[in-house]
Amino acid sequence: MNIRRSAALVAATVVIGGAAAPTALADGASPSATPKTAVPSGLYGSGDPTYDGVWRQSLAFVAQRTEGVRPAAKAVDWLAGQQCENGGFAAFRAEPGTACDAKTPVDSNSTAAAVQALTAVGGHKGEVAKGVAWLKKNQNADGGWGYNPGGASDGNSTAVVLGALSTSGDEPAEVRSASGKSGLDALAALTLPCADGKNGGALAYQPDKKGDLVANADATAAGVLGALGSGFAAEKGTAPDAYTCEGGATAKTADGIAHNGAVYLQNQLSTHLYLKSQLAGASDQPDYGNTADAVTAVAAAEGIKYTKDPYAWLEKNARDWAAGAGPAAYAQLIFAAHATGNDPRDFGGTDLVSALNRTGPDPASAGSADSGDEKKKDDDSGSVSWVIVGVMFIAAVGVGILISGRKKRQQ
Repeated sequence: MNIRRSAALVAATVVIGGAAAPTALADGASPSATPKTAVPSGLYGSGDPTYDGVWRQSLAFVAQRTEGVRPAAKAVDWLAGQQCENGGFAAFRAEPGTACDAKTPVDSNSTAAAVQALTAVGGHKGEVAKGVAWLKKNQNADGGWGYNPGGASDGNSTAVVLGALSTSGDEPAEVRSASGKSGLDALAALTLPCADGKNGGALAYQPDKKGDLVANADATAAGVLGALGSGFAAEKGTAPDAYTCEGGATAKTADGIAHNGAVYLQNQLSTHLYLKSQLAGASDQPDYGNTADAVTAVAAAEGIKYTKDPYAWLEKNARDWAAGAGPAAYAQLIFAAHATGNDPRDFGGTDLVSALNRTGPDPASAGSADSGDEKKKDDDSGSVSWVIVGVMFIAAVGVGILISGRKKRQQ
């Protein structure tokens, strides 16, 4: 998930099998350095919110709640106010006071992210229930979700929805389409078998035009967290007995999908300690957001043994990236710290939590280095932990696909 959104950010690729080409953004950059759309006072970040407003706000809330921070009421109200009457969320609505119509580009990624965030902050059961109902209504026959309603299922969108279902109280495996398929079935169909060598265990974003699966690190990181049902803020997992892709056939179970996907990601990280950007002209350049997501996914699925060096690399190299990229980037690094058992308030000398807080309205409660009491309140009020999804940001159908952070790219 790169800011992707990864968090909200970044590059774009043509949807496999589709015809529209998206606009490519600099890795880690906001959609526009000079916003063409006014940034609401309750919104985190100063970049143009057109393609990632709801996404970056949602990641910020989930990251803050893992550290005992309670966002400002006006920030929460802004996110809740973005919801359409049908329960769905668009990437951004400049005039939330007006009714949504058939042309409002609601999407699964924004809706699932908002569901996780509103669950985390608590007190919004009605909005959460409507969002979940919208997601269930727009589940595809194969059990998965596409970015736009009715669009072909993809690994990233399916994964972020599974995280939303799980953190809001549903059992993802029990949420099934009319044909009896679950989101886990959709993820399994996108998983490469262990027999595929170095790509074994990876997930594809979507099948290519020939129906073949191509390993995609972003989709794999999202898929691992989706299979675990952890949401954006995943907890540290336990070390495996054998860190190898299990079986020659494609994994079918949630645990198998998560384990094999983590093995693929660890193998990718072991080469350079980071994942490389797939943007044109960015040869051999690090993809900070996807690296953070991969570290989170590996730690959540398999424990921290294989994440120590990549996490240390992030501490040394990713601070400037986050400062330029904004709230979703800070959130991704906080998720990586949380999943690996590190302190996000001392990320190579940087307090990620305070840095994230400064990108939005002053929080109602800033938490502390020892936020156990706040975290307990989170548990009592239904807060969440993660995973994404980068996520890619797509404009309305027919406008192409923008990956604002969550780069949907082929690895």
